[in-house]
Amino acid sequence: MAQNIGTLAEVQTRGKTVLLRLDLNSPIDPASSQILDDKRFREHLPTIQQLQDARIVIVTHQSRPGKKDFTTLQVHADKLEKLLHCPVLYIDDIFGRSAREAVRSMRNGEILMLENVRFNAEENLTLKPEEAAKTHLVRRLASMADLFVNDAFGTAHRSQPTVVGLPMVIRSVAGLLMEKEVFTLGRVLEGAPHPVCFVLGGTKVDDSMDVAHNVLEKNIADQVIAIGVVGNVFLIAAGKDIGHPSTTLIQQLKYTDEIEKARDLLTRFPGRIVLPSNVAVRENSQRAEYPVDAIPHEAPVLDIGTDAIQEMSRCLKTAGTVVFNGPAGVFEEPAFAIGTHELLKAASSAEFSVVGGGHTAAVIEKMSLERDFTHISTGGGACIEFLTGKKLPAVDALERSKKMFG
Repeated sequence: MAQNIGTLAEVQTRGKTVLLRLDLNSPIDPASSQILDDKRFREHLPTIQQLQDARIVIVTHQSRPGKKDFTTLQVHADKLEKLLHCPVLYIDDIFGRSAREAVRSMRNGEILMLENVRFNAEENLTLKPEEAAKTHLVRRLASMADLFVNDAFGTAHRSQPTVVGLPMVIRSVAGLLMEKEVFTLGRVLEGAPHPVCFVLGGTKVDDSMDVAHNVLEKNIADQVIAIGVVGNVFLIAAGKDIGHPSTTLIQQLKYTDEIEKARDLLTRFPGRIVLPSNVAVRENSQRAEYPVDAIPHEAPVLDIGTDAIQEMSRCLKTAGTVVFNGPAGVFEEPAFAIGTHELLKAASSAEFSVVGGGHTAAVIEKMSLERDFTHISTGGGACIEFLTGKKLPAVDALERSKKMFG
């Protein structure tokens, strides 16, 4: 699954006008409109600094239509300016006369941030690359630049005009973050040191089943550890009663297809899927642990138990590669964050360790373990889709652009 995308090392940027697609979508305080977490900004700084001899025109977004945090990008430009220690001009236009004139008047080394690209209705469409290339948005943006650089891995699984259309009409390459994500995750699927252990947790059960199927069928993973709601679904598939009858019934109805997939995986790959041997529930407002064959009916499963933590940690500590996606329980509550914390500590000792972004990345940051992992992905949805073996729309578009414009 080797990727053949263009990179910044292959192009000359000095004196060029570069359209730079970033993913600066961040949590915003509704009261003050201030950005609460600048992690995504910091991840893009190396690419911006690499382009310092060019005229940089930033294309990015915040949220989506209908959401409370769907807003203009003035605060984003201000935040980026502080992090870069150099001016970032914001203009409340995307490709109109004001934007075109602002771009024409730029000098080398200057940075301009266009308005939230999702203010344009076309960017919210899901289109094939050829269709996206014909949109007004893509044609107008492309006419303002010499080169397109896509550094927005967080949107790489979206088939939207700026993601898949621009590479069809202008020479396009990956930014440093996109390049790092694609090649590191590519190594997981080809050439990772064995044993390879995937930890699949959280609530994205359908995606996790697709990942498990892909890595087990292709012998990419030696073992898959199932935790969180993903683990609960596997336990139901294995015939376990995971708590209050109504909870079990709800999960059975909600995850009917996923339970069937889990049952199939357990049958086809015996011994390679590790399930919790005991779990933690809330009992009299406290954490209580029970074997999976004796879970009380009073409460749902909220974490894996101590025995499961020890068994799973042993697997992780002997692994050459660990891919960790999703928590083991309700990590927001200290009493039920134990499983997530302990498994992450064990996973951090692997020679090659990759984290699938999202909630898991946030927990790692709070635990100050970032430096102990090889790679923490910036795109939860994009990362997990990549690991299912699917070609991401953004990656496919960059590969096609390289062939077209070489």
